[in-house]
Amino acid sequence: METLELRVLRYFLAVTEERSITGAAEYLRISQPSLSRQLRQLEERLGHRLFERGSRTITLTAEGELLRDRAREIVALADRTETEIASMDEPVGGPVYLGCGESDAMRILARAARRVRVRWPQVRFHLYSGNAEDLGERLDSGLLDFAVLIEPADVSKYEYVRLPAADVWGVLMRRDHPLAARDAVSSADLEGLPLLVSRQMRAGGELAGWQGAAPERLDIVGTYNLPNNAALMVSEGVGCALCLDRIVNTGPDSDLTFRPLSPRFESGLDLVWRVDRRFSRAARCFLDELRGVIAGGARP
Repeated sequence: METLELRVLRYFLAVTEERSITGAAEYLRISQPSLSRQLRQLEERLGHRLFERGSRTITLTAEGELLRDRAREIVALADRTETEIASMDEPVGGPVYLGCGESDAMRILARAARRVRVRWPQVRFHLYSGNAEDLGERLDSGLLDFAVLIEPADVSKYEYVRLPAADVWGVLMRRDHPLAARDAVSSADLEGLPLLVSRQMRAGGELAGWQGAAPERLDIVGTYNLPNNAALMVSEGVGCALCLDRIVNTGPDSDLTFRPLSPRFESGLDLVWRVDRRFSRAARCFLDELRGVIAGGARP
């Protein structure tokens, strides 16, 4: 099979985003017949239909969805490589790619980033939020320089730095919820309580080491990837959410409040990177500054 050209992958992605060949052709500033021909040739080369063509819009087949996901990674990595090579002529500059779940420990990385920007203002930071599975995939594929993983996490295949922070697990609830009168939430309180949990937790992740309620006794009404949408569900009375402290607004103007688990349960955090990762100068400077922040006793 001939190698797929980046140009054709960009054409394909434009069609998936515009959901029409006409719109994609206008965006790309090429003729519609030329774009249609490129797409037909792409399908012939791969031996599969990539689109279901409707009267107004097109949708992706299963093969098309797979190519879309891979094409995004390939194009992003190619763009990143080009940017990094171009920035090698600069004193220290270019992008640093950071992946992190929603954690207040991000403040530590932010302090290191600020120190980098003071010394090397041409460095730019690109943040990606996701769960451990998302971050691991992007780290392994080279789309991220670093990722922050919540313990327990398998760091055996990575280099890592332990961050001087710990996330506290608890329950996010409405202020008018009966449990809001408690100082903490016990395992007995969780049993029968409608709960939204993270997808990782549902798979036996973060809370595996807590002496809490047995999973089969929990009334799990939904799962979430990142907590902001889960907070809206809590606000509307769908249930409470098992989550980390200080990642959702529970200030005086919020109708939500957070109560920690009892016995208290904390998760440490690790900044990880691939063992074989060849850092750009910008990424290396960021890691050096982060180590300096940690040595200085930085805490969120």
